[in-house]
Amino acid sequence: TVRDHNKFSNMDNKMGNAVIDIKPLLEAGWVHQNGLPNGTIITRILPSSSNCLSKESSIVWENGRVIQDMCLRLENSECGQVELQLRWID
Repeated sequence: TVRDHNKFSNMDNKMGNAVIDIKPLLEAGWVHQNGLPNGTIITRILPSSSNCLSKESSIVWENGRVIQDMCLRLENSECGQVELQLRWID
């Protein structure tokens, strides 16, 4: 759930929500990735009716880490997107 931060009251307004599927990141993190060159794309996830992605998301090996950048459409909202970066931490 995405909420705005209201500085003038304690009531933060709900802006929408998005569902995140972390299974592809978990699968990439469990695989031993040592030795891959920086910037190697491990997998790509395409937008579909079963996820909230507004554009393709890649899981990448970067500086010894598995990282996923994603841009999600907000549901239950007139419009809006949220950008996230997830990192696998052993």
